[in-house]
Amino acid sequence: MQLPPRIDTEDVRESIGVYADRTASIEERKAIYHDLLGFVPPRIEARIAVTGALDPKLLELQEKLRGHAMYPKCFDVKTAQLMLFGMLLMDMSDAAQLHGIAARRAGATWEEMQAVVSLCFLFRGLPAANRGAEILARLAKREAEAKAPAA
Repeated sequence: MQLPPRIDTEDVRESIGVYADRTASIEERKAIYHDLLGFVPPRIEARIAVTGALDPKLLELQEKLRGHAMYPKCFDVKTAQLMLFGMLLMDMSDAAQLHGIAARRAGATWEEMQAVVSLCFLFRGLPAANRGAEILARLAKREAEAKAPAA
């Protein structure tokens, strides 16, 4: 479960157009993803660059809606990200990995992550258990690599 390759933002600028959203800079749009995940996922980077050039009003609306739905006042970020991780795992979506990263960054324990995988197993079966375990193993590796001193 690797992330798709990064887009070439220069190609987008040259072929599609420059980012034109006047309500928020491209850096501001990307900042929330950096805060949540530590990076901007390639598909989100593509949406920001392409939609920001072709339909900046839609990008503004998408980001407002996403922000409103993803950060409900009744849940902390960890709880919301654990739920999103589980929902996406139920669909076997590759985006489950991103919300797993976000849940860990928001303080989710390995026990909580496994509990979500276990709940998915009850209704989605062994494929969800296998995918969930794979995601947790990859997250553990990612975190270990981030802690390791550069050689």
